[in-house]
Amino acid sequence: MDYLTGKQQWALPDLYWPTTDNGNTYISHEAICVLNTSDQVADIRLTLFYEDREPLLISNLSCPPMRTNHIRMDKLRDGQGNPLPRGVGYSALLCSTVPVIVQYTRVDTTQPALALMTTIAYSM
Repeated sequence: MDYLTGKQQWALPDLYWPTTDNGNTYISHEAICVLNTSDQVADIRLTLFYEDREPLLISNLSCPPMRTNHIRMDKLRDGQGNPLPRGVGYSALLCSTVPVIVQYTRVDTTQPALALMTTIAYSM
């Protein structure tokens, strides 16, 4: 069976993790979904770009062959163990050792109606 192949570089220009949540039931968060249709492990490197601070490199990510990995941004930590900052707009560049397909989703629980936004990343 022929599977759709992706790209090795993806840009995500509009990321944002809201500062508040709607109680303990629904937590605001973001996820970068990686789909790997190859027969090789995809080693993934994320570079996060901010307006007022140096870029942050996260390189301990992967996606197994013929699998998906939902990278929850609220679960990531910097080199000192700190979570990503909330309430700060940023962008990301995802680089993979094999072609993958990338989608971004934001769950915003800052309002009673809740909101979900998703988009395919820009492939380079």
